Amino acid sequence: MKAYWISLVLLLPITVLAQGRLPVDTSLHMDFEKYDPPSTLVVPEHPLKRARFPFIDVHSHHWRMAEQDLDKLVREMDSLNMGVIVNLSGRGGPALKAMVENIKKYGYENRIVLFTNIELRSIDDPAWLESTLQQLEYDVSIGARGLKIYKSQGMSNTDSSGNRIQVNDPRLDPVWAKCGELGIPVLIHAADPKSFWDPMDEHNERWLELKLHPGRKRDAGNPAPWETIIAEQHDMFRKHPKTTFINAHFGWYANDLEKLGQLLDEMPNMYVECGAIIAELGRQPRQALKFFTRYQDRVLFGKDAYHPEEYHTYFRVFETLDEYFPYYKRYHAFWRMYGLGLPDEILKKLYYKNALKIIPGLDGSLFPG
Repeated sequence: MKAYWISLVLLLPITVLAQGRLPVDTSLHMDFEKYDPPSTLVVPEHPLKRARFPFIDVHSHHWRMAEQDLDKLVREMDSLNMGVIVNLSGRGGPALKAMVENIKKYGYENRIVLFTNIELRSIDDPAWLESTLQQLEYDVSIGARGLKIYKSQGMSNTDSSGNRIQVNDPRLDPVWAKCGELGIPVLIHAADPKSFWDPMDEHNERWLELKLHPGRKRDAGNPAPWETIIAEQHDMFRKHPKTTFINAHFGWYANDLEKLGQLLDEMPNMYVECGAIIAELGRQPRQALKFFTRYQDRVLFGKDAYHPEEYHTYFRVFETLDEYFPYYKRYHAFWRMYGLGLPDEILKKLYYKNALKIIPGLDGSLFPG
């Protein structure tokens, strides 16, 4: 009899809920992905919508620039105080020429800069090297200011035998040498954040991103270990000291600035840009400020995907001393960030001086001394 009454008491709430007599407490069943409470912390805030100094964005993508409304783009640039935007998706050859012509039609040759691209998948075609070098020379002659290499190099590009084309493939050496000869930098994206290769478990900071974007998950066989791809990139830099390389996304070492500093010390022809890694810098303001102070001549401003409102977070991290503010994509960074408060001289180097130094033909008159 005692067991019967205990069972009845335990079952009663379920029975009552099933009959709709009591509301269900849905707060106990919220998905982790939805949990994102605003902070109750009350501190001074200085959100910024415009950079303190004109800046050069060395990492942007505009695939349809041949027919794009460039007046609209430049109005958006002006609202941000962006002096020059670098479209890395120039594509090369006739496609690049069409973009150049559209830029000239609008009269923005000094505001919009193009990097060219090359086709790597036909690397073992007997005519590939000669035609690629000729294309580079032509592209530079009509206005290309650099070469962009996508992460598909070293990741998904394969030759006619089905082998992964490694970042340091010796068949590519003449291309890097030609860029040095032409005086143009190579902006290269190799691999992705190392967390994409790590186990997708409770210890992975990118768990939510991988859950929402499962195609980003990698392993040692897809296509190779992270360490292997990154080492190939560094080997390429070492083999071509006369060519300037801009290592996209801080070379995926924004979460280990001491290691990145060692690499910069070792390879004076390597620069870095901050596209898509601002959340890493914003969570370590003291270490990041130390890094920017020491390597202030080697860092360029870059954003990657072009969304004007997202630049505001970059300005706030670099220019203010604000505390504990959010990143704009929670699945990239569920943590809060802090401002570095960069001194004006370092900020000028980040925003435009370093880019003016290594990208040929930029209009320096757009920027203060």
